[in-house]
Amino acid sequence: MAQRNSISPADIRAQHLENPKTRERDLAAKLGISEAALVAAHCGDLATRIDPHPDHVMGLATKLGEVMALTRNESCVHEKVGVYDNYHPGGHAAMVLTDDIDLRIFPTHWKHAFLVEKHTDEQMRRNVQVFDAAGDAVHKIFVRTPEGHAVWENYREIGALDDQSQTITTTPRVPPETPKADAANVDILRKEWARMTDTHQFMRLTSKLKMNRLGAYRIAGAPLVRPLATDAVNDALTAVARQGIEVMIFTGNRGCIQIHSGPIETLRPMGPWQNVMDPRFNLHLRADHVAEVWAVEKPTKRGMAVSLEAFDGQGALIFQIFGVGKEGRDHRAAWADVVNALPGLAQKETVG
Repeated sequence: MAQRNSISPADIRAQHLENPKTRERDLAAKLGISEAALVAAHCGDLATRIDPHPDHVMGLATKLGEVMALTRNESCVHEKVGVYDNYHPGGHAAMVLTDDIDLRIFPTHWKHAFLVEKHTDEQMRRNVQVFDAAGDAVHKIFVRTPEGHAVWENYREIGALDDQSQTITTTPRVPPETPKADAANVDILRKEWARMTDTHQFMRLTSKLKMNRLGAYRIAGAPLVRPLATDAVNDALTAVARQGIEVMIFTGNRGCIQIHSGPIETLRPMGPWQNVMDPRFNLHLRADHVAEVWAVEKPTKRGMAVSLEAFDGQGALIFQIFGVGKEGRDHRAAWADVVNALPGLAQKETVG
């Protein structure tokens, strides 16, 4: 059912002015509205509606030069500095494939998009923001160069939609799917899992068996999966940073998955957050949201793909980590050693 806000655009803007240092996402939650509604209330001034389809957004992004790309979910924020290029459109899934900006895009969830600017004491900040049907952020692109600002301003003139209304219609947020497993099919699951030749075959397998990712993990058992304590996430990140191992960190939502490939260097915990604070890659993880962690092995033509996967209390995937396996930069064995050294959940409980 479509929803509109009970608070007026004028009241939203007033609240925004009264809380200039509050993050937009947090202010929207405080007001009981979506983040997209908060942005839409500024149309005609600080925000401009544009076509949300990835073909249009990426057409702009590839002209902005060096930017910061941001994709997040409720528990993790993934930020990469780079240049958008090598865009591959697609009806079900699209991709951006560069060393720095590496995205998997699901166009059906790109429902609203805006050019947004924010005045600060230091500078004018400009970005592109994309939201899903519930008004939750799918992907954001932050301009970093003078040339990018000029392109952004020009697109505001030529790419603005006729509809610049300050209200937005959203649909209720779809809750994460609860873990689904079928113990009667566990032998088939294990047999077909062991025959896989590509990690992408896993979701097709679980769907065929009327399961999902977390449900399958809970019943598959060793050697395919191993449950770990929640602090295994921090142990793994610490080992990766200390040993200089290159990893692939996948973070996403229904509309976009963003991937970092390379090392991590600087870990800075702060309260409930564990942060990677590198010059061109930042990760902000709510460690207290991590409810389940699994070490997972999936066979591929290039050998075993070993991942560390974290889920929140509702069963939603927070992130996945794999070892980088590119030619000349094959860190898969070193990453597998890190994962294999992590104590299992029962071991942690015994020690604790």
